[in-house]
Amino acid sequence: MRLKRRIFGVFAAALAGVLLCGCTAAEDMQEHQTKTPITIKVGSDNYPPFNYTDENGNPAGVDVDLAKESFGRLGYAVSFVGIDWEEKKKLVEHGDIDCIWGCFSIDGRENEYNWTEPYMISRQVVAVNRSSDIYRLSDLEGKTIAVQSTTKPESIFLERTDSRIPLVREVYSLEDRELLYTSLGKGYVDAIAAHETAIRQYMKDYDVDYRILDESILTTGIGVAFAKNDARGLNEQLSRVFEEMRADGTTRTIIGRYLSDPDKYLEVDCAAG
Repeated sequence: MRLKRRIFGVFAAALAGVLLCGCTAAEDMQEHQTKTPITIKVGSDNYPPFNYTDENGNPAGVDVDLAKESFGRLGYAVSFVGIDWEEKKKLVEHGDIDCIWGCFSIDGRENEYNWTEPYMISRQVVAVNRSSDIYRLSDLEGKTIAVQSTTKPESIFLERTDSRIPLVREVYSLEDRELLYTSLGKGYVDAIAAHETAIRQYMKDYDVDYRILDESILTTGIGVAFAKNDARGLNEQLSRVFEEMRADGTTRTIIGRYLSDPDKYLEVDCAAG
């Protein structure tokens, strides 16, 4: 009889343990389901059609929609932080933002950040007024050009590592990219250089008609940049999600909301970086 009681006691203890584990697992699941997702702070400046504020005061654009979708698939919420583009590296390194996502060219910056794979490509181009006598890159020799500071066009015209780039008379580096268009429209400079998509968006929004040179100064992949010391592996996780989104057509759909002919922006294997 004593043996039976001992066995029953062991059985009861085991059963209680199972029930306790079951309760704990259920509580953990409930806690996981109700836990607020971690929010990723995405830093960018105003750069239509990639990142801007719509008429309702909400963030909008190619990069905004891609960030929401891709981070959402990873279980994160997203907040968008307006930044001074010149301060982007310091901000991401200090943790004020988690990543830089704003039509950011990878080429030449590969070792400065932890990058995702490129999610689309972009052409950096030169634009002039319709009446300009500049038709080729070589025609820029001795002319003045405006670029946004800390961008690829700035380094391209200052460093001239590409033999196609002539020696211009002056490179004006402006903090506010909106001033590029004002400078060109007012005739303060002979040309501007920037992402083709941004120039075309400005032409559409403000009904102006610049002429874009056929020769691009760079075709590059654009990606998402994390601090070099960021060990979370979010860049690699995002890269895998980007592959999924290209395969299931999501990236094409998002780009198509803002840009015509979205397929030409998805030829990431053709990017120079």
